[in-house]
Amino acid sequence: MPTSNELYDQADRLKDQGQLAEAAATLEDLLKNEETYALAHSALAVLLGKLGRHAEAIQHARRVSELEPNDPFSFTALSVTYQRAFAGTQNSQYIHLAEDAMARSRMLQAGM
Repeated sequence: MPTSNELYDQADRLKDQGQLAEAAATLEDLLKNEETYALAHSALAVLLGKLGRHAEAIQHARRVSELEPNDPFSFTALSVTYQRAFAGTQNSQYIHLAEDAMARSRMLQAGM
């Protein structure tokens, strides 16, 4: 059985080949065995957003911020995920959530 790192690399190759759904499925398999692999959640959030699966993308981006609560980038990425969800759905709620996530990122960057 491939390791988590090997599955991540496989998903990255699939993404580079334009096989986004297959890459997402590979990351989902990885996360079944190693749920706390933050980088896999982050990559999956991006892929799912590109696939128009915004609610799932947000779940994974939120999970990254839970796993890495002191990393400003986690919240910046969450903000971007919300912005993409807004672009895909026109649900204005996502803009407010994006602003909140970005504010959290800035607070962390400032050391507050």
